[in-house]
Amino acid sequence: MQMPELPEVETTVRGLTPVLLGQRLASVEPRRADLRKAIPVDLRQRLTGATVTALGRRAKYGTIATDRGDTLIFHLGMSGRWRVDPVEVEPHDHLLIETDAGRRLALNDPRRFGFVDLWSTADLTAYPPFMAMGPEPLGAALTGGHLRAALAGRRAPIKAMLLDQRIVAGLGNIYVCEALHRARIAPGRQAGRIGLPRLERLVDAIKAVLLDAIAAGGSSLRDFAHPDGALGYFSKQFLVYGREDQDCACGVPVRRRTEGGRSTFWCPACQRG
Repeated sequence: MQMPELPEVETTVRGLTPVLLGQRLASVEPRRADLRKAIPVDLRQRLTGATVTALGRRAKYGTIATDRGDTLIFHLGMSGRWRVDPVEVEPHDHLLIETDAGRRLALNDPRRFGFVDLWSTADLTAYPPFMAMGPEPLGAALTGGHLRAALAGRRAPIKAMLLDQRIVAGLGNIYVCEALHRARIAPGRQAGRIGLPRLERLVDAIKAVLLDAIAAGGSSLRDFAHPDGALGYFSKQFLVYGREDQDCACGVPVRRRTEGGRSTFWCPACQRG
């Protein structure tokens, strides 16, 4: 089971923005006490009547800031998604939000591996999961030079290092496989032995694959759907992910191996070094 990754979260935030930005929250109703962790007991009190001032994303977390100095942080877990203007409330709609404009949002999470939290907007960088994160992959801080410094002396495979949130924030298995293929780098290559020109090429590939995925609305593996219910179609553009034994564009079959519960897909011809 794949959880929503960075492009899916970015797509979600973009879908929520026209519904919530500048709107007063007329009603905030948690429908259970916990998801993966407890829902703040004062969430209803702190958010009801507040006006949404900004929406954003940090790695795979969505953020909804209000004029009261509080930010609602959400993580979609394995199967979470926001539903916009649902006709009926479903059993797995665990948080309901209504605006003064009459719009309704439902955070739906059948497996309850996601969560919501509240944190001071002014101190958002000190939110514990954010403190040790590396740079955003789509930001200017992610460069070949950053990767060279972060990976210096590291003997671990480059794929494992890219999944380390302390090195780059928000990269997940699907898009790391795709970026390494675009950069023509073997996933098992020792991270510390990759030179600067190839790392710069890798950074370009990371940014390109994420932007392509966002433009396509994400990958919609299994349960994920956008707030409006539409499905993303980037999975139709996968070059290696999920394509074991199918031919790469070069004509050589894509290979797959499993490590730590994750599948790695790569082309042995295109990704030799």
